[in-house]
Amino acid sequence: MITSSPERIEAYTQKGWWRGHTLHGALLQQSHDNPDMLAVADQPDREQLTGDRPLRLSFAEVERASTNLAAQLLQAGITNDDAVIVQIPNIAELYISYMALSKIGAIISPVPIQYGPHELRHIAHTINAKAIITIARFKDQPLAGNGDLISDLNLQALVFGHNLSVNSDLNSQFVNALQAHRQGYKDDANNIITICWTSGTTGTPKGVPRSHNMWVATATNVSEAADFRSGDRFLNIFPLVNMASVGALLYPSVLTGCSLFLHHPLDPAVFLGQLQDEQISFTIAPPALLNQLAKSEQMWRRYDFSKLRSVGSGSTALAPWMIETFGRNYGVEVLNFYGSNEGISLFCTPLHCQDPETRATMFPRLGCGSDPWGSYAGTTVLSKVVDVDSGEEITEVGKMGELLFNGATVFDGYTGTDNSDVFTTDGYFRTGDLVEICGEPGNFYRIAGRSKDIINRGGMKISPAEIDVLLEALPNSLEAAVCAYADEHLGEKICACVVADPDGEPVNLDKVIEHLNSFGVAVFKLPERIELFPALPRNPIGKVQRFVLQEQVAQRIKESH
Repeated sequence: MITSSPERIEAYTQKGWWRGHTLHGALLQQSHDNPDMLAVADQPDREQLTGDRPLRLSFAEVERASTNLAAQLLQAGITNDDAVIVQIPNIAELYISYMALSKIGAIISPVPIQYGPHELRHIAHTINAKAIITIARFKDQPLAGNGDLISDLNLQALVFGHNLSVNSDLNSQFVNALQAHRQGYKDDANNIITICWTSGTTGTPKGVPRSHNMWVATATNVSEAADFRSGDRFLNIFPLVNMASVGALLYPSVLTGCSLFLHHPLDPAVFLGQLQDEQISFTIAPPALLNQLAKSEQMWRRYDFSKLRSVGSGSTALAPWMIETFGRNYGVEVLNFYGSNEGISLFCTPLHCQDPETRATMFPRLGCGSDPWGSYAGTTVLSKVVDVDSGEEITEVGKMGELLFNGATVFDGYTGTDNSDVFTTDGYFRTGDLVEICGEPGNFYRIAGRSKDIINRGGMKISPAEIDVLLEALPNSLEAAVCAYADEHLGEKICACVVADPDGEPVNLDKVIEHLNSFGVAVFKLPERIELFPALPRNPIGKVQRFVLQEQVAQRIKESH
């Protein structure tokens, strides 16, 4: 499946923005150039999580194992352009699944392991999924691939340890089957390889199709920002389901020739042990974890992190003091990334500024015709700011507007939905984020807020509108909505704001959770606080003013302390 227009493909190819590289092609190249280099390694505590011993596979072993898996998928009836849901935690099987599905030209739709029937039903319907690839269990949690949902959705369940296996001993019969299949379709880097999911403002997750060329463009920009080098060792703690891990670690590791170490779920003790024992050179971590480490210098000194050059972070504002502590006391640079599944690709590194305050809060204004840093990324992305009401472009320092984004990293539109308001008439993606042009002579953006009300709980993006819709049927309530409130460890948590029916039974948090659980909502989307209101604040056309709710909830929390 190709979503890009012939005109876009031709223009970006001529510019050199899209170079025709594929994920499986990069793997094949590494298996030739660095066959014995470690490609992927499981977390040391994997046996406690899945009951299996940790795997450590070289590029040559991954090439063989993914060929074998590709043939197994072909035997199961999966072919090019088929959409396949993949629900696997960060283990080697997930890495190999990406490679195998890429080899047969199928479309990978990776989802968090927290997703339950509510989310999977929507996803399967939207992409017309043919199968789901999963494992039997994660800790004590049976994954959705083993439940009644599969028969309800008419999905084929392909389960590692049951009807799928990882085997790096090359099977000649499998090689022949794959070669025969690949002769029947065009291996094109413009083909869609993934449909990841992002929380939109319409209430349900939106599918974001991305081609190999889009991912490679993103990975190239990240590689420049972090100065990746062949032989580097990456530690990935975010689920391999979206931009933070796929674009920043998976693709760069294969394109550059680096080892990818997996971690999941976040366990600070295991994380620190892996940083030291695996001699990690780069990792990405949420701001809250970096803040805790910056406050714990005595603990940091108990480990040997001498190989660690830099750490990436983002998704919310970084603390300048944390960046300063890491750079001055630990000798590790913190890189600030601003990205999205749709293809936003900005970053702030020591190359752009040494000042921690600037690096924590601003991003270079790339793609505007002025790039004093001469970065490669500045030649592949386009950006501008427009007035939210008039749509007129803003260029003055100190002015705020909506960030628009375009270029090699940007997708073509959401799957199965109306995209008429997603892009401007000249092809720019409407990010929904408010930015201010800063610095002299206006070389930076400062993220000023979100015009889209996404809640960011520990890096998991949640659409409040999705929860609002489900709460409309909350028993003993007249109206209800959710909003974010600040949390020291996760960044944000969810508060249920409820107007109780005075003639009904009392409403409490347990009853809200019980109601949402009846829909099979993922656990991370459940509210962790409830506040009762006489009425919800609304604008003149009746829309809930979520920012007012957040202010009122924050004030109540402050007064209660």
